[in-house]
This record gives sequence, C-alpha cells and structure tokens, in this order.
Amino acid sequence: MGAGEGATQVIRAMLRSPSSPYVPVALLDDDPAKRALQIMGVPMAGNRRAMAEVVRRFRADTVVIAIPSADARLIQALTDLAEPLNVDVKVVPRVVELFGRTVRVEDIRPVSHADLLGRREIAIDLAAVAGYLEGRRVLVTGAGGSIGSELCRQVAQFNPAHLIMLDRDESGLHAVQLSLDGRGMLDDRNLVVADIRDQQRLDEVFAEHKPQVVFHAAALKHLPLLEMHPSEALKTNILGTYQILQTAIRHNVDRLVNISTDKAADPCSVLGYSKRITERLTAAADAAAPGTYTSVRFGNVLGSRGSVLTAFAAQVEAGGPITVTDPEVNRYFMTVQEAVRLVVQAGALDSHGEVLVLDMGEPVRIADVAKRIAESAGRHIQIVYTGLRPGEKLAEVLLGPDEPDHRPNHPLISQAPVPPLDGAVLSLLDPSSPRSDLIAVLRWLAESPALPGRVSAPQPRSGGRVGKRQAEFTMRLGRHP
Repeated sequence: MGAGEGATQVIRAMLRSPSSPYVPVALLDDDPAKRALQIMGVPMAGNRRAMAEVVRRFRADTVVIAIPSADARLIQALTDLAEPLNVDVKVVPRVVELFGRTVRVEDIRPVSHADLLGRREIAIDLAAVAGYLEGRRVLVTGAGGSIGSELCRQVAQFNPAHLIMLDRDESGLHAVQLSLDGRGMLDDRNLVVADIRDQQRLDEVFAEHKPQVVFHAAALKHLPLLEMHPSEALKTNILGTYQILQTAIRHNVDRLVNISTDKAADPCSVLGYSKRITERLTAAADAAAPGTYTSVRFGNVLGSRGSVLTAFAAQVEAGGPITVTDPEVNRYFMTVQEAVRLVVQAGALDSHGEVLVLDMGEPVRIADVAKRIAESAGRHIQIVYTGLRPGEKLAEVLLGPDEPDHRPNHPLISQAPVPPLDGAVLSLLDPSSPRSDLIAVLRWLAESPALPGRVSAPQPRSGGRVGKRQAEFTMRLGRHP
C-alpha cells in the first residue's frame, strides 16, 4: 500500500535481498495520477477500496503499508480494511526512525499499538537544528532513560563535537552506548556516571567537558510514587534541576532545554508541582544567563519505561486483568521518536522566559486502548476499573488556563510565557518536613505570582516545619539571585 519513494525502497529491498521472505505482486495507491505506474515490474492494481479484490486476485498473504509518513489515522484505516481478508498487515518504519537511510527488508514489521496511537510525520528544520548542534559539545542528563537515550540517538545524527551522556544508572548508559556504536564497551569518557543531586560532581563534569548545549531529561516521573514520597520529587526534580541550571550558568552554557511534562499545566499533583517549579526556575535562569534556557512540555510517551502500553502488555502476559483507573480517563500520546524530534526542533527556537508545548494531537481514551490490546491477546483478558489515584486528572491538558496557544515559529509548538521563580525561595523547602506541609509549599510555589513584594508562605499544620526559614518571610520573585 503506497506507491511513493517508500514503496520503491521496499520493492527494491524485497527483490534484491537474497534472504527476503517477500515477493511483491501488486501496488495500491489512492493517487489517480499513479494508475499506470509500475515499480520494478510490480503493477499498480487500484486504490485502497480495491484491497479485497487485489488480495484475492494475486493470492496475497501480506499487506505492507509502505508509507513512512503514514499517521496513526491512515494506518488504522488500512488495518481495518485488511482485517477481514486473512492477511498479515505490516508497516515500514517512520521517517524519523530511518534517519535518512533507505528501508531494508529487516525493517518491515507488524503493526504495533504505537503505530495506531501516536504515529505522525514531524517536519523539522534541519538547517536550524544542525546550526546549534553540529560541531558543539552536547550534554544529555538522564541519558539512560527513555527520553534521554532517544535524545542521544537523534543528537548523534547532527554530528556534535562531543555527546556527553550523564546518568546515575550505569546499565542505562551501557544500553544507550550499545544502541549508538553497537559495542557498548563503556570505554568512553563521554559516558558519565553522576547524580544531579551532587553539586560537586556536576561542577567536575561541566569543568571537564565544557558543554555548550544541555538537554536536561533526568527526573523522577511516576505520579503515584511521588505523591507518597514528595521529598524525593523535591530533591531530584526541583533541587537537582536548580543545580543543573546554576552549574550551566557558571560554566557559560549557550543553550539549555529542560524537559517538562503536561502534568505541569494547571498542576494538581506532586509531580506536576515539581515540574511547574522547574519551568519557573528555568525562566528565571534564562533572565539571568546570556544564553537561551527554555522548557519543553509534552504528554505521555508511548513505549517509554512505565508507559501505559508497557504496563498493559505486562498485564496481558501475566494473564490479566488489564487495570484502567476510570472508563472516561483520556491522555495525550506521542511516540518517543516524535516527541524527541520536536524537542530537538524546539531547542533551535528563539524563546525566552517561555515553555514550549508540543502538539500531541487528539487525546485518546485509555479504556479504548485497553480494549484493543485485550482483543488482540488471542484469549479472554478482563478489564478492571480501579478508580483515579490521588493527584490524577480525568483528562490532562497541555496548556494551563492562563497560557495562550501561540505558535509563532512552528505549527506543532506552542510558546507560553512562564512567571520566573527566584531560586532563593528554595531555602524554604525542607525534605524532612511533614508530607502534607511539604506538598502545601510545593503547590504554593507552583502557583504563586512572579511579582516582587511581600509573600506569605502557607502555614504548617500542627506546628510542623515548612523549611529552614520561618513561614512568614520576605522574598523577591521574578529575578534570579
């Protein structure tokens, strides 16, 4: 299905690879201008509406969707057409996965749930991206994670002078190096084992490698766990990010991209509060630094560690049930390659004191995803509804109530202003505070206005502490110390 450049590459690979299990017999394409087309002797046989007749006439076993730019809607429509025909349906990788190379027979694979949920063609300004990455020293924190490792793979395509990969998870670093060079020997100084909570170690790393561009992807991300353990969100997401920002300023980093989340839009959870605070700290750092410091916000990433697809697959493997919090809960989804492609593009934009919000398409009902996965399991899998957990929303939003959907530079990237937060206020936060008091202060810092003057912190309950200073204090907001 498809008679463009992708199909040409697929047919060439099928015919020229001695080990190919495929014999191409017919083409389908909806473009009337291609009715008389042949590709290497393979004839055009009609459009998608002719699929059933063409499968019967040519006794086809497989339908290959040979359209690297196909989005989720097109793949779903073609899969639905093929479903009653007793054929396998396969796809070629997206353009973003190919990184400019041609399609190989080995690339042809079954349609995945990610293909049906979050697959979109993402246009990218290659010249602008290459301009800030090529020949530069680029540091990625959280390089062993799902977002960080994909950032490393995509940044590597733009020929940086050095790609410094930092993580406290040595196994994660081994995996990302293996994906990049096929060896994974752990013999490169650009692999850095470090914790963003350790200021002295960060100064050592920045002094040695002198990064010019930083992608800050290191974070704790599981909402229910951070609701139970808010002090860890404080120590990693907030204080760790603040230390990264301060270290970057001291070491003259030209450009820093802080990876945020849709949970920071109109936040109501510890994860959301912590990431909104980091957006505000990043805006303050941008005002204080000669370089460009910005945050990028997006929703759920398909296929990342702990994502809903991964969890559902594990539940099916265990025999079920699949657990869904609420029948009406919906979420935004994007594949990791597409999310990172837009993050890399966003890093090239001229943005100051803003959060860049990625267009995630339309939200998807989680119950529909669970039903689709259960039906494809080949056996009965029960779906159980467990109720929303503390801090969870029925529907996520990408922009807060006071954030306009303004897209001056890229059709898929909104730019919303962020009120900066003076880092001096972090001295209020004490990880040993009672849980409820700490959450109250996080909420207040996430929502407080960025105006100079006298601001009162929330009073602790039952005589507890909210920090090392008194609850009533005077501070300046809107200016970095």
